[in-house]
Amino acid sequence: MQQQVTVGLVQMTSTSDVMQNYQYIEQQVRELAAQQCQLVITPENCLLFDNAEGYQKLAEELGAGPIQSQIAKLAKELAVWIVIGSFPIRAPKGKLYSTSLVFSDQGELVADYAKMHLFDVEVADGHGSYRESDCFAHGTAPKIVETPFAKLGLSICYDLRFANLYNVLRDGGANILLVPAAFTAVTGEAHWEALLRARAIENQAWVIGVGQCGQHSASRQTWGHSMVIDPWGKVITTAQTTPCNLIADIELHQVEQVRKAMPVAAHQKFFSLIIDEENE
Repeated sequence: MQQQVTVGLVQMTSTSDVMQNYQYIEQQVRELAAQQCQLVITPENCLLFDNAEGYQKLAEELGAGPIQSQIAKLAKELAVWIVIGSFPIRAPKGKLYSTSLVFSDQGELVADYAKMHLFDVEVADGHGSYRESDCFAHGTAPKIVETPFAKLGLSICYDLRFANLYNVLRDGGANILLVPAAFTAVTGEAHWEALLRARAIENQAWVIGVGQCGQHSASRQTWGHSMVIDPWGKVITTAQTTPCNLIADIELHQVEQVRKAMPVAAHQKFFSLIIDEENE
């Protein structure tokens, strides 16, 4: 396995116009591939930022459909690995999975991950109430992708708040943790960087957070600030709040160095809390 990989991040302001979103992604992937990026990651909802009706209309069966075919063709043409942060994939009972799709540099769909934690919350912004479970079904399993250059641990947006998922990915050998997202401006300002750095520090892994940014509609604004964080928790590069791309060279030997010097996984203990019912 390689000791260094050059990654590209595509930060964008996706809309309800699928073709416009795709054209922006293609433009950015071409630019990043020309700069020798081996892996390009896009945000959550990159091809469509809409409502339940829009996602149902766009949704495809896993591994089939015109959008997935276009992405596969692009990956093969440019000989670059592409991670689509999330895309609506058909699920049982009329629902969808919010699914990360990983395409190899040969244009093959080699992995998919259905978002496990759905964003059903109240936020103090113009949108107010978010209910992903009205449209999407919960994913049921973590996913690690072995590539020629790294083991990628997959996650999506709200997953970031659930540390145990990343412990499982680390224990499975992941040395790069991917977090495509569409954090709201309110929650992003408060928690985005803190959570990304925490996941890197806890798991002694590289973390790549790729966000949506800007104003998507009158009531929807996302935080942006895509960033790459090393296994010690240092922010290597970061964006601001406008569409852009970022490039980072990831030194995988740093994962081994940090884990060897501070073997927290080997030191970890679990304690059972025994409750005395008579004293409750």
